[in-house]
Amino acid sequence: MVSKEGSRVPQVVFHLREGHEWVNIDSELLFAGKRVILFSLPGAFTPTCSSSHVPRYNQLAPVFKKLGVDEIICMSVNDTFVMNQWKEEQRADAITFIPDGNGEFTAGMGMLVDKGDLGFGKRSWRYSMLVQDGVVEKMFIEAEVPGDPFDVSDADTLLRYLAPEAEMPKDITVFSRPGCPFCAKAKQMLEEAGLAFEELVLNRDYTDRTLRAVAAAETVPQIYINGERIGGSEDLQQWLECSHA
Repeated sequence: MVSKEGSRVPQVVFHLREGHEWVNIDSELLFAGKRVILFSLPGAFTPTCSSSHVPRYNQLAPVFKKLGVDEIICMSVNDTFVMNQWKEEQRADAITFIPDGNGEFTAGMGMLVDKGDLGFGKRSWRYSMLVQDGVVEKMFIEAEVPGDPFDVSDADTLLRYLAPEAEMPKDITVFSRPGCPFCAKAKQMLEEAGLAFEELVLNRDYTDRTLRAVAAAETVPQIYINGERIGGSEDLQQWLECSHA
């Protein structure tokens, strides 16, 4: 695998399905005048791609935007119907999913590989890159070893390249239940502090058994930040006051 840093991206036409219409997008227009992150992977719905690669880029999208990134593109040698369904399942609204169904862009990048042993046919090797106005500024290509390595094309590696001193966003989860005023208060405090969070709702995403197993508690909200149990809304208020002191 050879880095294409300093080279222009391949000029191809991508065929997308938007609603009931076919839309053709030229790669030149896709990158022109913009700073773009593109990460490419072996296939939609595959384990590493779904559990790690896409979700983390989606989570860090606001951070990348503050650093001047205009768009984040996920590319795979899959058709547009597969990519559209995958994006919907991933809830990755901050990412543009581009199908390289014929593998033309991937081949032009020198990243088309044969995964016939898995029944995949021709697919993309896993890599990420930063593209400025159609020119590759930086590439992170996974090592040529057997399997599907995932060590350098992740979102955190690219973020460290863009801003080595940048503070990583906190991982925050709120266990809540519908109609809970203390849950609403906790969420409002997090929003006012500019802290993104994931909400798990009782009897939709978890049960009281899960709450007891995880938090050793029966009341909500229960807030966790970077693996640490903060507690309820009053505990969160104290944490926020201390962290912003």
